[in-house]
Amino acid sequence: MLETLVLQPTPFCNIACTYCYLPSRDDRRTMSPQTLDASFTRVFESGWAAPHLTVIWHAGEPLVLPVAWYENAFAIVERLRPPELRVRHSIQTNGMLLTEAWCAFLRRHDVGIGVSLDGPRALHDAHRVARNGAGTFDRTMAGIRLLQAHEVPFHVITVLSRDSLDDPEGLVAFYLREGIDQVCFNVEESEGDHVSGLFGAPDLRQRFTRFLDRFWRCARESGRFRYIREIDGMLPRILRPEEATLRNEQVVPFGMLTIGCTGDVATFSPELLGLRNATYGDFVIGNVHTHSLAEMQEGAVLQAMARDIGAGVALCHEECAYFSVCGGGAPVNKLTENGRFASTRTRFCELTQMVPTDLILDAVERMERADLPAAAGVG
Repeated sequence: MLETLVLQPTPFCNIACTYCYLPSRDDRRTMSPQTLDASFTRVFESGWAAPHLTVIWHAGEPLVLPVAWYENAFAIVERLRPPELRVRHSIQTNGMLLTEAWCAFLRRHDVGIGVSLDGPRALHDAHRVARNGAGTFDRTMAGIRLLQAHEVPFHVITVLSRDSLDDPEGLVAFYLREGIDQVCFNVEESEGDHVSGLFGAPDLRQRFTRFLDRFWRCARESGRFRYIREIDGMLPRILRPEEATLRNEQVVPFGMLTIGCTGDVATFSPELLGLRNATYGDFVIGNVHTHSLAEMQEGAVLQAMARDIGAGVALCHEECAYFSVCGGGAPVNKLTENGRFASTRTRFCELTQMVPTDLILDAVERMERADLPAAAGVG
């Protein structure tokens, strides 16, 4: 069942982050109305869409395109959407192009929005730079203040560098000072053509554990954070009832679908679209203008990827104690870090699954120990 649809309105990005892996960020092509129509026609006619479908507008900088483009895109979705199916739109942006008109649009359509912000000016401007090399902090913060002024809910995604990993207290103080209460973290990773020196550091897991543990403690003490993805996003996976099944949509064909601006389609990890590999080519399984999803399902590229990703999931199930909260990992990270889908543990797994799980279970154990004396005196 298709739960998440990622669309690339344009590959172009207006800035040049030092850790960006996107290979076509200079490409100014735009997804046409015909491609939009074909994309949602293919998705809805397949009958594979989940009752609540999340549509993420991503890759490049989505807000490079004007509000009018999205008004037309959303109208196409509504015209084609089956009445029993609900669609929630989401946009990931650098925030620099936000305007009053954008805020009104986001509120009108209840669009979820994430803003890429790496922390205070020195941390942010070290890596998130304009094409002329200048920092982007001021314009990003101006966009955030517009969202706040218009009461548009948002979260920030912070890419952690060497310096920010060592200063969780500083990040907590910055977020509180700026009225930011929903945060997500990505450690700078190796992906595509970008090779991260930090990601290969032997002590990275220990450093991230210390960072997240301290950040979580400080955030709880403040009482002012509503959401920390690495903790709140993992809690339902860890504390769910035994009979509840876990579904990793990245390892299921058509669990996630990514459609590029020309209509090319990829599945599994969305980052695969735009990359190349000797075994799987460009990871494209079809094009919405010429193939139905059912036809794409039978293609040789999809079959090869599904076979090898499935083998990797089976290995994870056999070998990894964290499988019950992970469900088989992220294929793009297995391929990038290990060189093959049919593999197991990655550094990405350690940081996004293992570290939060260990911290949460440790916190639960400490709470249980604290309750023991009181429980022993009952009766």
